[in-house]
Amino acid sequence: MKRNLFGLIILTCFLILSLIVILAPSYADRLYGPPGSRLGVLHRLEYSIRVLWHDGILTTPHDRLGTNRSFRIEPGQPVIEIARKLKAADLITSAEAFYDYVVYAGMDLTLQSGDYELSPALSIVQLAAKLQDATPDEITFVVLPGWRMEEIAESIPTSGFSFSSQDFLAAAHQPSPQLEFLPVSASNEGFLSPDEYHLPREILPAELIAILTRKFIQKMTPELLVEFSNQGLDLFQAITLASIVDRETVQEAELPQIASVFLNRLKAGIKLDSDATVQYANGFNPSQSSWWSNPLRSEDFLINSPYNTYIYPGLPPGPIANPGAGAIRAVAFPAETSFMYFQALCDGSGYHVFAVTFEEHLQNSCP
Repeated sequence: MKRNLFGLIILTCFLILSLIVILAPSYADRLYGPPGSRLGVLHRLEYSIRVLWHDGILTTPHDRLGTNRSFRIEPGQPVIEIARKLKAADLITSAEAFYDYVVYAGMDLTLQSGDYELSPALSIVQLAAKLQDATPDEITFVVLPGWRMEEIAESIPTSGFSFSSQDFLAAAHQPSPQLEFLPVSASNEGFLSPDEYHLPREILPAELIAILTRKFIQKMTPELLVEFSNQGLDLFQAITLASIVDRETVQEAELPQIASVFLNRLKAGIKLDSDATVQYANGFNPSQSSWWSNPLRSEDFLINSPYNTYIYPGLPPGPIANPGAGAIRAVAFPAETSFMYFQALCDGSGYHVFAVTFEEHLQNSCP
């Protein structure tokens, strides 16, 4: 009798183990997807059982009310260390559960090093998925003062946005609802506000243009508009002049003086003679890989373009770049001077020497 009972126990255990071997992988597959392709038969069985053991922990957030916190995976950091670091950061309930799940799913081989924003309101399964891509959902996009639209477009491929430079330029040339004051033929050049932006990766080109132009509108205070008017300029003219001032200035401290020169020349009816407008008119220089040829050749000044202020008097048809806040404010609040000319100092510092008369200006030329 005892021998029969012992045999029955052995048979029962064998049947249970057989059921586990047969059912555990299938059940784990149904709950958590297929196992990693590199797992052998025995490891597949082992980790199927492990994830089933952790079942509730894997799918339940550690803290449903938790907020995002920074988390970094170092290059080459072992998976078990990552698991322990997540637990220490109070992002997960169990380091062992995280480790067993990523090994089962084959994600231990594809965890990406980098910086993340993670929340304990995510389950282990969700966190493991996020750690497959270190590229954040939100990206930082920077527009520098003095960039023309093409330069902004050139920064698109490395920005993280999903659209191309050409897509951006096509949108930038379309009328913007926020800029009702622009002439019908004008693009958004000059009104794409330089700044640092934090934006969704999946934003569309038209949405990006709307954000940049909206930021510009927000910066146009009543005080600035009044001061533009005091200088005899409407908003479009003021931004056009500010774009020239921005491109002509190297040292920010000189913005008010350089603005005063161009305003004085406008009031006196003298051509602006701005090298920056010639650079804009000539466009991209392949030999220099730049949109702003420097130095300019004598033949560059002969280009027949309404943007060439050595040929055509007054302001050009529109902005030549997207001016920063400093240049815009300099046009509204220029230095009070009688200067009509400026010349770069010969020391390469980027500073200028200013003159009232042309004779003084000639004397300031470098030897």
